[in-house]
Amino acid sequence: MAASPTPARQFDVDGRGVWVFDGLLPDVAAHVAALDRAPFTRTEVARPDTAAFRHWVNEIPVEILQRHPLQAVTLAAVSVARPDHPYRAYRAYTNHATFGDMLFSHTDCLPDQHDLTALWFMCVDWDVEWGGETTFFDERGEIACAVLPRPGRLVVFDGAIRHVGRPPSRICPVPRYTLALKLEPRRA
Repeated sequence: MAASPTPARQFDVDGRGVWVFDGLLPDVAAHVAALDRAPFTRTEVARPDTAAFRHWVNEIPVEILQRHPLQAVTLAAVSVARPDHPYRAYRAYTNHATFGDMLFSHTDCLPDQHDLTALWFMCVDWDVEWGGETTFFDERGEIACAVLPRPGRLVVFDGAIRHVGRPPSRICPVPRYTLALKLEPRRA
């Protein structure tokens, strides 16, 4: 990647950032085709108090991610979001959600950890009527912003922001795939 990616949109949620990047993943259809064949297990939970409601996940070993071109693209976007702090991925997985799934609001890290989440929307196309947006909440519990799925869209955000991926609506004919990379500041 020659030039640094430029966010299409940027939000501030109580002093914590959300950056939206479009057009960084030209071969999204190939990724979606691979996900359509991938094995998912219903083992992921949002929070300990919602453990009875598991959702579908496909874990990606970090060693495999490190060899995948997607990591370099993700880290380039992360360096735009946090230019003074290098990050490394410590977990990667893909979520699979369809109509009727229960997804709950949560945070991905404690407020003082400074971790980031990079969330790729893996879809060939998406209709606004299908729902599936990722919603971010402020400290008062109000919706601060929401990001719609778009083919190959990347959302980088501070993991301490409470958020939820909404399941697709009943009329959505495809799964809502999101590839999540959890990133922590690289230690010197």
